[in-house]
Amino acid sequence: MKICGFNKTTLLDYPGKVASTIFLGGCNFRCPFCHNSSLVIHPAVQPEISKEEILEFLKKRKGILDGVCISGGEPTLAHGLDSFLEEIKKLDYNIKLDTNGSRPSVVKALVNAGLVDKVAMDIKAGPDNYPALCGLRHPDMDSVRETVDFLLEGTVDYEFRTTVVKELHTEKDFIDIGIWLKDAKACYLQAYKDSEEVLQPGYSSYSLEELEKFRSILLETISLVEIRGID
Repeated sequence: MKICGFNKTTLLDYPGKVASTIFLGGCNFRCPFCHNSSLVIHPAVQPEISKEEILEFLKKRKGILDGVCISGGEPTLAHGLDSFLEEIKKLDYNIKLDTNGSRPSVVKALVNAGLVDKVAMDIKAGPDNYPALCGLRHPDMDSVRETVDFLLEGTVDYEFRTTVVKELHTEKDFIDIGIWLKDAKACYLQAYKDSEEVLQPGYSSYSLEELEKFRSILLETISLVEIRGID
């Protein structure tokens, strides 16, 4: 497991908690709009932060921080993730896992072991449009669906989220997502923001009015749908 980034304090990554975010290198998707491209494409050449340094910081911040977000890349690919989370849990932190849902067995194992308190799963698009959004010709949709189904069971707190890219998403995506995630507890639409760190820069965001239209489609089957990232 390689820790490539560490945000010591955030009020955004773990909603409702003052948290730190740990970024792990490596990913099995190649989403063209990914804003952590260096962690996805070249994790081996990224600076590495030791687990000991992270744990020492978290020990000192007990009582100030109350959550830790594990992000990436795709953190479920990391060898030794479970033992690292055990060390964080010993410090009495809540842990949120960010995932693309491609490794349901890992998500289930971490949840069932009590090592994860919340899962945030990225829903890239409607199922038919996944190849364009995740950058793979033949994504393992059975695994992605298995993770969705597990979260919908309510075993652990969760949220679904979709970064909305004007050039890649259409209204049909949100009709399909609404059917797929029917009765989910929470879904968030995230406005795309372009930057030099994006895997393929040059995409753009829908307007707030357009995002509200997509939100209204999802609200037909999902009780809580919010928009994030609009300035």
